[in-house]
Amino acid sequence: MNGSGYMVGVWIVGVLAFAAIWLYALFSWGLLLGLMIGWIPALIGGFILGWLWPLVVLAVIGLIILINH
Repeated sequence: MNGSGYMVGVWIVGVLAFAAIWLYALFSWGLLLGLMIGWIPALIGGFILGWLWPLVVLAVIGLIILINH
């Protein structure tokens, strides 16, 4: 195993986190600023959360359990 499964998780979570953070910036800062500079924090957050994807998955599972309990 050369870690290719881990890289799949990095890309999936990283891209989803990037999109979520960019959309949050878009709605928080408005259309102009959100589109122009919102990708910068989205790129940073997507990179970090992508590499920490097992923790992100555990956190999401925990939130789902808390919400449905």
